[in-house]
Amino acid sequence: MAMAKAKAEANGEEVNSIVSDFLHFLNASPTAFHAVDEAKRRLQTVGYQQISEREDWELEAGKRYFFTRNHSTIIAFAVGKKYVAGNGFHVVGAHTDSPCLKLKPVSKVTKGGYLEVGVQTYGGGLWHTWFDRDLTVAGRVLYLDKSLCCLVILPPYPLGLRKYKFLCFNNRNVNSDGFKVNTQSHLVPILATSLKEELNKVVTDSPNERTDTYSSKHHSHLLQMIASQIGCRPDDICDFELQACDTQPSIVAGIKKEFIFSGRLDNLCMSFCSLKALIDSTSSESDLEDEIGVRMVALFDHEEVGSDSAQGAGSPAMLDALSRITNSFCSNSKLIEKAIQRSFLVSADMAHALHPNYMDKHEDNHQPKLHGGLVIKHNANQRYATNAVTSFVFREVASKHNLPVQDFVVRNDMACGSTIGPILASGVGIRTVDVGAPQLSMHSIREMCAVDDVKHSYEHFKAFFQEFSELDAKIKVDM
Repeated sequence: MAMAKAKAEANGEEVNSIVSDFLHFLNASPTAFHAVDEAKRRLQTVGYQQISEREDWELEAGKRYFFTRNHSTIIAFAVGKKYVAGNGFHVVGAHTDSPCLKLKPVSKVTKGGYLEVGVQTYGGGLWHTWFDRDLTVAGRVLYLDKSLCCLVILPPYPLGLRKYKFLCFNNRNVNSDGFKVNTQSHLVPILATSLKEELNKVVTDSPNERTDTYSSKHHSHLLQMIASQIGCRPDDICDFELQACDTQPSIVAGIKKEFIFSGRLDNLCMSFCSLKALIDSTSSESDLEDEIGVRMVALFDHEEVGSDSAQGAGSPAMLDALSRITNSFCSNSKLIEKAIQRSFLVSADMAHALHPNYMDKHEDNHQPKLHGGLVIKHNANQRYATNAVTSFVFREVASKHNLPVQDFVVRNDMACGSTIGPILASGVGIRTVDVGAPQLSMHSIREMCAVDDVKHSYEHFKAFFQEFSELDAKIKVDM
C-alpha cells in the first residue's frame, strides 16, 4: 500500500514537471517565430549545434545539430554513433503555426472616431471565439541597426494592447438566430479613439521619407510602441510580421487539475512533446552509443494554410535535410533513396476528442477520449498517411512501455481534415503514421486538452526514438 502510494506520488511529480515545462513553452510562444526561438534556446542549452543551410555541413556521428528556415521552421537531429550513410531517419514531425489574425500590409484603419488595426484571417480559426478577448500583438520586426537590416523577435506580449476588444454590436436576436461573423467588417480590433490620438500625438524628431511612407500604412502609436519595445526609433522600422494574440496565459485547470486551457495547443502540444522527447533521448553520450540511425524532429510553419511555402512541409526542407545529412557521410548520391526507405515519420498533430454535448460528431467505434493517450488517425482516402504497418510499429512501441493508445476514423458523412503526414509521405516517400493527442475546442482562441496526455505523448515519442531501430529490423514487408 505504501509502495503504491509512493509510486503514485512520484508519477504525479513527473507529470507536474512536464506540464509546468509545457506551460512555459506555450506562454513563451505566441507566434511561430517565438516557438522556434524557444525551441532553439532549449536545444542550445543542452548542447545542440546550430548549422546553416547557406553553409557546408561537416557532421560527425554522435553529435547533435539543428537549423532554422525563416525562423518559423526548425529541424533538429542527433546522429547515432553507429550511423553510416544510407541508414534511416526516425522523425517526429509537427507544426509551429496556429490559426490567428495577422496584421495587413496596410493596417491603418480610421472610422467613426476610432483607430483600428486591419487584420487578415490566417487558417481556419473559429473566429467567433476571438470576440471580447483581451488581445496584444506579437511577431517579428525588421529594423535598421547601424545601417544593417536586423531581424528581431519580439517578446510574447510586447505592445501593451491588452485592453482593446472586438465589440459585438447589441443584437437581441443573437441567441436565437446565432452570430455569423463577417471576417472583413467584424474582425477589426480597436486600438484607440481619435480623440485620445490627437491629445497624445507622437512627434518624430527626424521625419524622413521612410517614416512618412510607413506611418501612412500603420498608426503612429502602434509604430511608437513597437519601437520602444525593441529599442529603436519609429523611423528605423523597415517592416514587420505581426499577429493578434490572446493575453490570457496558459493554465492547468479543472476541479481535479486535470485539464490545460490555452491557445495554440494545436499544434504546440505536439511540437513541445516531440522536442522534449528528442532532447531527453539524446541528452547523454550513451543515448546514441548503439544508435544506427538519425533521430530527428521537424517543426514546420504554414500547416494551417496547406504547407505550400518555402518553410512548409510541402517545401523541400525535409528532403534537403535528409540528403545533406546522408551526403555529409558519403558522396554517393544514390544512398539517399535507400535511406528514405529505411526511415519512418510520426506525423504528430492534435486530434478531436469526444465531447459529451456533441457525441454524434464521432463514429461509434472511434471516440478518442481525454487521458486516453495518443490517437492513431486512419483514413482510407489518404487524408491521413497511416497504414497497417506504420500503425503496428507505433502500437508496438506503446505496448512495450505500457502506454495507452487510441484509434480515430472520421464518420463517412463528415469531411476529414489532414496533416503534414500525407504531404511528406507522398513528397519524400517516407513511411508515415498520423497521430495526435486528443483535445477539445480545436482552432478556438482557447483550447483544452488533458494533463495526462501531455505526459503520454512525450513518453511515446521518447520511446519511439529509443526503440525504433531495433523494432524496424524485425519488420519485413517488401520481400
